[in-house]
Amino acid sequence: MNVRSRNHVRVTGRSGAPVVVLAHGFGCDQNLWRLVVPVLERDFTVVLFDHVGSGRSDLSAWSEDRYSTMEGYTADVLAVCRDLALGPVIFVGHSVSAMMGVLAASREPDLFAGLVLLAPSPCFIDDPASGYRGGFTAADIEELLGSLDANYLGWSGAMAPVIMGNPERPELGEELTNSFCRTDPDIARVFARVTFLSDNRDDLAKVGVPTLIAQCSHDAIAPPEVGEFVQDRIQGSRLVTLNATGHCPQLSAPEETAAAIGAFAGSLP
Repeated sequence: MNVRSRNHVRVTGRSGAPVVVLAHGFGCDQNLWRLVVPVLERDFTVVLFDHVGSGRSDLSAWSEDRYSTMEGYTADVLAVCRDLALGPVIFVGHSVSAMMGVLAASREPDLFAGLVLLAPSPCFIDDPASGYRGGFTAADIEELLGSLDANYLGWSGAMAPVIMGNPERPELGEELTNSFCRTDPDIARVFARVTFLSDNRDDLAKVGVPTLIAQCSHDAIAPPEVGEFVQDRIQGSRLVTLNATGHCPQLSAPEETAAAIGAFAGSLP
């Protein structure tokens, strides 16, 4: 299958410039980057794509067997980067896509000039035995997934504003709700389990490319301790805390988000 049509790959920006690949999180698609792209494309080649099962990807390519773990998504990331044939890329992964970038860069580091992990979480579930705080108890996640299974549309309407934050700007929560609701519920149930049940803490130390961790000043999904944990585990990584709040700064604070990505990407050899 053609990778570019499968993942609805789009390339924009400056030809011949450093390449920035933008990867969206659960329940979203490449449209959520639309406010960041005009800033980045002034100085970079910008690549957008949809994970299979999201946005305008080829839904016929989706199967529960392939996309019930991070492996299928990671393989797709690598396939997109290889197909571009534009040299090493700066991969920007939002939320769950941050860990896809971690896995991809640890497996084929030559494809990557750097990583930007935007609001990342290697594990959402607290691990009291090790002192790790992911932000949720196992019971919290079980309840969240049970609610999603029982009434996906209702779950979307309730959870999207929490994920987005910024209650004084309800239009942002509404946009995320609408994005969730455009996703096929059966696909969303599988992707939600990949997102909230994966544990990639041990994979962080395998990253050997320059890495920026960008977290928000207040994020109900990924608390500050998560960013600190990621920085501690990825040797030589940098951590910045954006003034933005919520879990989707590319929507709530696009200029600040684009500036952080651009400054990092522009600093690489």
